Amino acid sequence: MLKSKIKTGVLASSVTVMAVSMIIFPQESLDASIRGLNMWWEIVFPSLLPFFIVSELLIGFGVVKFIGVLLEPLMRPVFRVPGVGGFVWAMSMASGTPSGAKLTARLRQEDQITKIEAERLVSFTNSSNPIFIFGAVAVGFFHNAQLGILLAIAHYLGIISVGLVMRFYGSTEETKINDKKKKPSIRDALSALHKTRIKDERPIGQLLGDAVLSSINTLLMIGGFIIIFSVINKLLYLLGITAFLAGFIQYLLGVIGLDEALSMAFISGLFEITMGSQMASQVQETNLLHQAIIVSFFLGFSGFSIQAQVASLLAPTDVRFKPFFISRILHGIFASMYALLLWKPLYLPFIQTDEPSNAMPVMNRLVEEGTKMADFHLSLTQLGPLITIFSLFVYIILYYKKMNRGLYG
Repeated sequence: MLKSKIKTGVLASSVTVMAVSMIIFPQESLDASIRGLNMWWEIVFPSLLPFFIVSELLIGFGVVKFIGVLLEPLMRPVFRVPGVGGFVWAMSMASGTPSGAKLTARLRQEDQITKIEAERLVSFTNSSNPIFIFGAVAVGFFHNAQLGILLAIAHYLGIISVGLVMRFYGSTEETKINDKKKKPSIRDALSALHKTRIKDERPIGQLLGDAVLSSINTLLMIGGFIIIFSVINKLLYLLGITAFLAGFIQYLLGVIGLDEALSMAFISGLFEITMGSQMASQVQETNLLHQAIIVSFFLGFSGFSIQAQVASLLAPTDVRFKPFFISRILHGIFASMYALLLWKPLYLPFIQTDEPSNAMPVMNRLVEEGTKMADFHLSLTQLGPLITIFSLFVYIILYYKKMNRGLYG
């Protein structure tokens, strides 16, 4: 009872301080809010919407069940999750966070996976997509395409390591029941696909409309989290809380052998990946290896902003958030370790110049490798707002029609 009252007091006090701070710093709060909004409608919305819609359709048409039957012999013994986990894993790596949590929650709601399996699955299906790692971080912030190779490999090796560790999470009783070795069968997979499609009695038009509505609803929620955490991050800096925490972070970084000048960037990265990575790239008085290690941790940890999005997506289910949070810490540590171990064999042989990594202007077109990723990222920032506005217009029409069906149908 006392613990609950303390929690209530802390939450109420925090929200009150935030509200007062927004009144004291209205312009700064507005600027931070606009920054978060720009990030959402330029990059996040247009890049995630197609994946979300296609994923909903694949689940509705039974394709995911088909893939699950074929991948069962691989995913079950390696990660102790059903074969459908392979689909979630692939989609999460292609589209980025928090698509893995959305798909895991959907599979859990349809009872295709158990609670423990969902908690295992969501722990290693949370990754940044290659476009963000190469286009935004490596080329956009560090102006170094070769660094993107190191960051990406360290990130995805970290994901695999988390999956292998989390396979031991959960009860042995459930594992004994579910761990049955089966050979992949095309006939069984096709049968599962057909049964799943028949079970979903919605016509194709309604299925498509529901996929669009569900996807945009999720993206609207994600946009809200991006904006509010952008404001929180700015307010923490203005209130001096970031500077206060920097002293402890400096000591921690010194203990593990990293440059203490990265402390402010580290605190920002704990809240939001993009801002933390950008700040880390702008620290002049450190070396690139330390920056790569810190950014690898950011990408693995995902930041409190993305973690809050995942918590919201998991809330309608019985899947607990705690295993996911622990896995994020593990992912950050693993990714940092891989970045350190792979620095000499993977990155140093590709260095062609002794110039500092931040010697070139942002998004320099002369970068030989990774330019396609950077170009695609740049095109998203230019076309993203138009795609977002058009999609929201379609959403309003579909939502209006759905409401009319509910009222008069």
